[in-house]
Amino acid sequence: MDDQKKRIESVLEKPLDDAVEAWERLDDAALTDEVVAYYDALADVTQRVEGVMGHHYRRGDTETPSNDLVDSQGPSAQGGSGALEETGNGDQQKQKEGQVDDALGVEGVDFYEGSLDDVDPSEWQVPPHCIPIHTDVVRYDWTALSRACQFDVIMMDPPWQLATANPTRGVALGYSQLTDKDIQNLPIPKLQKNGFLFIWVINAKYQFTLDLFEQWGYTLVDEIVWVKMTVNRRLAKSHGFYLQHAKEVCLVGKRGDDIPGMKKGVKSDIIYAERRGQSQKPEEIYELIEDLVPNGKYLEIFGRKNNLKNFWVTVGNEVTGQGLPPQSPA
Repeated sequence: MDDQKKRIESVLEKPLDDAVEAWERLDDAALTDEVVAYYDALADVTQRVEGVMGHHYRRGDTETPSNDLVDSQGPSAQGGSGALEETGNGDQQKQKEGQVDDALGVEGVDFYEGSLDDVDPSEWQVPPHCIPIHTDVVRYDWTALSRACQFDVIMMDPPWQLATANPTRGVALGYSQLTDKDIQNLPIPKLQKNGFLFIWVINAKYQFTLDLFEQWGYTLVDEIVWVKMTVNRRLAKSHGFYLQHAKEVCLVGKRGDDIPGMKKGVKSDIIYAERRGQSQKPEEIYELIEDLVPNGKYLEIFGRKNNLKNFWVTVGNEVTGQGLPPQSPA
């Protein structure tokens, strides 16, 4: 707790804007560590306060603590940890010795709010009308799927392999990367004769993706820019080679004839949305696609469980949230 206490004290000494600016300079991994540290510190403070108050006043209660309970703390009640030492209450003594039960699970205590990354993927709610295919994308036999359905829209967010000496600058990716050849060998043309292909790209793979479009028989028709925002609507900047990055780009290709029922000009090519979990794209991209091609046949490749959507086929090795499929390398 000493490190956590120092972090809180260091922030309290700064104006709020300075603290926010410092957080925004952190990459995803460092920001996660910072949030976890604050969460742990606040959880500890909550537990200590509930010990001081004798568990008479908890989040979710509708009544304030009685005056005699507050007054019994004396002047030290406003003096931080000193209150723990002067009350003489048995609960506080147990608290000192680390014997008080955690507030979680105690009647009257609400759940803690946390990150999606803290939730067990096996507990996420799966949309009732989604079609997940749990498989290794590279080794999957796409023939049966291509015979069963020709898709109006295909979207994919490839796990691009980065070639620099220190590609992530210490940021853990949490997924396997694929070579350009692996991605190039995907049988996209077999899955779609007419329709749109949406590919999320990184700067280093922009030209490669344009070449893929040409190889697969697509014409570049548009691009979508997702401007990443923080919860307070500031730019969510992250690491970059030359500049800080606060956006992602999705290139849009088109193949063959127009899809019956397609609607043009339905959405903007700029999405302002909060940064999500790792590799999770904003809800707005799915809304855009479904407005562009209403009641279409939609396929997402390299999807995870948090990408599952009603009326979408989602193919990937993490769609179940319970590990890789048997044929995937560890």
